[in-house]
Amino acid sequence: MQVVGFHQPGGPEALGVIDLPIPAPGAGEVLIRVHAASVNPTDTMLRSGTRVRRSEEESQVRVPGMDAAGVLEEFGDGVETDLAVGDHVMAVVAPTGAHGAYSEHIAVPIESVARAPHGFDDQEAATLPMNGLTARLALDTLGLEKGSVLAVTGAAGTMGGYAVQLAKKDGLTVIADAKDSDEERVTGLGADLVLRRGDDFPQLIRERYPDGVAGVIDGALMLEKIAPAVRDGGTVITVRGYDEAGERGVTFTPVWVVDYAREHGRLDELRQLAEDGTLTLQVAETLSKDQAPAAHRRLEAGGVRGRLVLEF
Repeated sequence: MQVVGFHQPGGPEALGVIDLPIPAPGAGEVLIRVHAASVNPTDTMLRSGTRVRRSEEESQVRVPGMDAAGVLEEFGDGVETDLAVGDHVMAVVAPTGAHGAYSEHIAVPIESVARAPHGFDDQEAATLPMNGLTARLALDTLGLEKGSVLAVTGAAGTMGGYAVQLAKKDGLTVIADAKDSDEERVTGLGADLVLRRGDDFPQLIRERYPDGVAGVIDGALMLEKIAPAVRDGGTVITVRGYDEAGERGVTFTPVWVVDYAREHGRLDELRQLAEDGTLTLQVAETLSKDQAPAAHRRLEAGGVRGRLVLEF
């Protein structure tokens, strides 16, 4: 099979198409013929070397990718599921070494797989697992009561957009940030209040909610800059591991999607929410696998709305 990977970390040019053996599904795993893999910031971090695990430093080939969608092809021993060979599925992947979603075939635990949402193609389905589960994990970690006020930064992005939509489903009041060109998009996601994106976002929140919001999902990586928006003792969910102590009892709590990588029920719920229109799946552009360097360059340049998707 062909994968997109790299031998040494570096810029986008480090990525190339590499031939590897097709993996055999182990006990409790299924083999997926991948048709589409979305391109996420975590992929560019892995490629650049900022997220290489110690155990992977000597790995000959490293393959990025946390989202895969395609056709279920084979079962390993002991798999219990209502899925069948030939079904279109989506999966969240915890990449390690040569095991990553940028692959023509991938073997993953059955708990990491769900049926692809009906009415969507594989490219669209590939935009849902990692970002959708991250947003779900963020909200579950916050555990806010219905009616609570949540702020979401980076709301025009894929994870931030899912966070807005899932929060509304959970009965929360959502304040979201957006630059002028994204305001209509973010409003369309269901945000109750859209305020100008930037360093003054917390001040704008305090003007409307003097005591601050109950929590923040910080997709824009504002980190300590967003703390003034939060009430005393509130929580900021971070997505890059930031966990510094805050003032006024504000807590910075990182979430890692691998904690939900085997939460089949939550992944399948995302499928249902896509099918009923609660979640909006958006592909920014579809590229061939040999265009992976261009996809990484475009993502790192910023401003992508929806997900870039590689076809295999």
